Amino acid sequence: MNASLNVPAVIAARDLTKTYTFHQQRAGLGGAVKSLVKRKYETRLAVDRITFGINCGEVVGLLGPNGAGKTTTLKMLSGLLYITSGELDVLGCTPSDRKHDHLRRIALVMGQKSMLWWDVPAMESLLLHKEMYGLGTAEFERNVSELAELLEVQDLLNVQVRKVSLGERMKLELMAALVHGPEILFLDEPTIGLDVVAKARVRTFLAEVNRQRGTTILITSHDMDDIEALCSRVMIIDHGRLQYDGSLDELVRTTRPRKLLRATYATDVDGGALAGLEGVGAVDCDGQLIRLEVDRERTGDVLGELTRLGPLVDLDVADADVEDIMRDLFLRRSTVGDQA
Repeated sequence: MNASLNVPAVIAARDLTKTYTFHQQRAGLGGAVKSLVKRKYETRLAVDRITFGINCGEVVGLLGPNGAGKTTTLKMLSGLLYITSGELDVLGCTPSDRKHDHLRRIALVMGQKSMLWWDVPAMESLLLHKEMYGLGTAEFERNVSELAELLEVQDLLNVQVRKVSLGERMKLELMAALVHGPEILFLDEPTIGLDVVAKARVRTFLAEVNRQRGTTILITSHDMDDIEALCSRVMIIDHGRLQYDGSLDELVRTTRPRKLLRATYATDVDGGALAGLEGVGAVDCDGQLIRLEVDRERTGDVLGELTRLGPLVDLDVADADVEDIMRDLFLRRSTVGDQA
């Protein structure tokens, strides 16, 4: 690892920055001709001096609205893009050098781009990866067997890729990315477009890969179920800047410090008295159902009050929905940015 970074991590970034310079062109033939003679250039800041470290075996979610800089960050970490400034170290190497020994230790899966040849079976692409990464026959066959069993795709390996479903193709994409046993897996929207069942299977597989192999995973996703199922830590990027880096639980506690209570009774009850209790927010009472928000430290007291209202049938205590938290967080920051 680059000692100057002084971060004990398999991925270490300090003041990581990426800018794009492009020219603007007016519409129509006249605009195209004018742009050949006189071009107007513009520089856009995509990632703005972000600093972080990721330890071996962590599963980290990289969150942010569209255009926040998430995919650009992944492309720099995987070496597909050069950094503009700052320092970046992945497994002791500079990713953009694209050294073979380094590439053998990482993998990148982009949900909207395929690594597989569509007109041939997936096994043909896997055999190509075997040669690319210099895998021995025994190691290759063992990895294929393990991954195929975990993903339940044994019957799909010899089927043309174009003839499998989107969910099945994504499983095969993950298999191609992991067949050489990378230490780090970068995932960009791996469950995009998948149905509920396929998403659940992909999440289960990724969790198992992390558990069995200790693979470090950095994942971007707009599906908060992916993040809740896989990540204990999240990093939030907005307008190219790192706005939050910490545990998912802490994010929930700091942004939505209240618990959500839902109580169902055998008979109609009157929950009006709950609204006057200390620490209780909005109370919604509808016959046999009561929904309310309460400060975390007052949850036990309020639960006691709920049991006294009538015969309980069901009681649920939950944190705020992570997707709602993300939406409110980005909306609030977007409003602040517009006002500034």
